[in-house]
Amino acid sequence: MCRKLGRVFLLVAMAAGIGSAVGAGMVRADEPPAFDRKEDIIYGRKPGLALTMDVFTPRSGANGAAIVWVVSGGWFSAHEAINVGPIAEFLRRGYTVFAVVHGSQPKYTIPEVLQDMHRAVRFIRHHAADYHIDPDRIGITGGSAGGHLSLMQGTAGNAGDSGAKDPVDRESSRVQAVACFFPPTDFLNYGKPGEIALGCGILKDFRAPFDFHEFDPTKKAFVPITDVGKILEIGRQISPITHVTRDDPPTLIIHGDKDFLVPIQQAQIIVDKLKENGVEARLVVKEGKGHGWPELNKDLPTIADWFDAHLKAKDRDKQAEK
Repeated sequence: MCRKLGRVFLLVAMAAGIGSAVGAGMVRADEPPAFDRKEDIIYGRKPGLALTMDVFTPRSGANGAAIVWVVSGGWFSAHEAINVGPIAEFLRRGYTVFAVVHGSQPKYTIPEVLQDMHRAVRFIRHHAADYHIDPDRIGITGGSAGGHLSLMQGTAGNAGDSGAKDPVDRESSRVQAVACFFPPTDFLNYGKPGEIALGCGILKDFRAPFDFHEFDPTKKAFVPITDVGKILEIGRQISPITHVTRDDPPTLIIHGDKDFLVPIQQAQIIVDKLKENGVEARLVVKEGKGHGWPELNKDLPTIADWFDAHLKAKDRDKQAEK
């Protein structure tokens, strides 16, 4: 199903910053902002597993808006990957930041991870008053796999289940702004039309997140999905480009034009589709850069500016209505 390609430059190491390629370069040398941190807040549960997030709140100048930081690189996620470096700029500007840890590969696949992200946004919205944020001013950010998950939340966030027993599940999982780095957007047209990357091709070293299984009631066990049609349909459903509609939130992507792991074509095609649907979208091309770069921290103000424009603007709208 997948074509063989040349040598792949693997960047699997989990992020100490926003993506699998960043890390120490994310931490700014100047004085970090003053903030309070609540660790290991449980936002949901799976059988035998608690899903957690850390919440960072500015001690002064909070603007009432929230940013969800998807702690993910290569669809790996862990509490140990959280540090203030990638979010210091947001805290300085008054954002409350929710660092979300999702069910990690190799145990969990992308469809399962997406359910975690829906749950996290619903939890944040349900507890908006507790965290002193506006439930209608939530942005999301991440890099690489974290960027993919951010875009999925932007394009495929949905209304809650009004009949759910758990009140959290009745909440919407939609966000109001997306800004991310070098995200996969279409696993069935990866780098060029028809190139499949469902744990193969360019992403052949990331098989676990695409190791799709389904429960077989006769065997009473989870068995691999082998039907090509089913696999391709899952691939479509986990590709943000599939879900683009005109009511999607404003979206910013920063991407290097020498990225061999996530080709810049992935950013180009979704930005084009968002614009075709009347959604405000922008692509910032980093010339000569690959899948992350040492000075990536210098691009964080661009991300923060995007959130300022699309989350803080609602403050002005509310004042105008008074």
